[in-house]
Amino acid sequence: MTCSRCLLRLPSVILRGQSARLVQCRILLRSTSCSQISVLHNTHNQVLRLFHSSPVCPKSRPVPAEFNNEEKEKKDKSLITHDDLFERVAKETKSKATFNKVVDIFLKRDVRRRGHVEFIYAALKKMPEFSVERELAVYNKLLDVFPKEVFVPRNFIQRMFNHYPRQQECGVQLLEQMEANGVVPNIETKVLLVQIFGEKSHPMRKYQRIMYWFPRFKHVNPFPVPRQLPGDPVDLARFSLTRIANDLDAKITVYQLPHTDLTESGEEITVPHIVGIQSPSQMEMLARHNPSRPVFVEGPFPLWLRKTCLYYYVLRADPLPSDVKIEEPYDPDRCLIYPLQLDLDLDRDLGDDESFDVDDLDEGPVFAMCMTNHGDQATLNQWISGLQQNNPILGQVPTLFRLDAGPRELQGVETDSQQSHPHRSDPKAQRGEMQPEEEEIIMEEELKRSQGMKQ
Repeated sequence: MTCSRCLLRLPSVILRGQSARLVQCRILLRSTSCSQISVLHNTHNQVLRLFHSSPVCPKSRPVPAEFNNEEKEKKDKSLITHDDLFERVAKETKSKATFNKVVDIFLKRDVRRRGHVEFIYAALKKMPEFSVERELAVYNKLLDVFPKEVFVPRNFIQRMFNHYPRQQECGVQLLEQMEANGVVPNIETKVLLVQIFGEKSHPMRKYQRIMYWFPRFKHVNPFPVPRQLPGDPVDLARFSLTRIANDLDAKITVYQLPHTDLTESGEEITVPHIVGIQSPSQMEMLARHNPSRPVFVEGPFPLWLRKTCLYYYVLRADPLPSDVKIEEPYDPDRCLIYPLQLDLDLDRDLGDDESFDVDDLDEGPVFAMCMTNHGDQATLNQWISGLQQNNPILGQVPTLFRLDAGPRELQGVETDSQQSHPHRSDPKAQRGEMQPEEEEIIMEEELKRSQGMKQ
């Protein structure tokens, strides 16, 4: 260190004593080489080896108020989370355009993409709110947030020790969300992963597994459900009943379309839709049904189509007793592809046991099904009246309604279920509506049936 560059300022020293005075000293720097020690002399030619500053003296210079305000603003900006960024940008509408706008704002904020991992995690969490969880272009845009060629391992040691594990876990999480939503990556996704993490990385292996299994399982479901379900309730009921019936000969009938009527007092009444399905084989079974045995309208039964829950009702009868039931022989020409009965003459040993311990449970025949958004007894009576046109035997058979409240998590609020199904709260009132003669006949039939089942 040269003498010209080593300039020191001697702080003021407070001398002890009654008469304290401020002494200024100057520095005498005498050295011919860098290793020479500087010696300080005071006015009395005494050497001062050590200098101790008073605790009153500030150790650092005071910072101006302007710089303090700037530091506070920076801290406040750093405390703003990425969730708040999504909420501020998308105040009015949450759509794909606003989501891409938030990503563009983050990309323009910093060239080095600081905090990109936290931003991607926040974006993955917000995607369902913006309805972009099945958009491949949005996932590729989030992958583009990663800095390029920074996390690529340079040698086998870095590959072995999981180079930049936090960033790789974030990339794997993004691909797992794509897999959960059924989004198939494309060639752009592969190019981005190679540029970001390299060919020998965990996100790249996850991409290879997805591309191996997805094409094999894409069309494995013989009864696929479309991505976008029909918005019309009548069309949705038709699709659902066709899916349940599993019979190509079944015929769908719309008994009533939804509309709004005005009463005499001026009140608006919303009439629900009623859509039913019945196959020719079900019509034959209903025609052979014994008129002395009642039929039952049961429901509602839930049916889930992706995230939409629907309810359907069935018209069925109790199973016949074993002494009355007649087993009809199978028709070999009824089904040639999947025969209903096989008579194979195989060489069996004496030790072979041909009996099987199987409990056969007969739930009774199902004659028809329907869907409606109001499952009260009046609406279902209209369905039975519509069925009676093609099934005249329903005018002779007593019909009982067995309507349940259903699971609470499917019905929603308890009050709503009571309003939509007022008949469920008081099942005795239903029997009170019937005539006493019909009630006695039904009670006698149920008693006979129970006695026959016990025998």
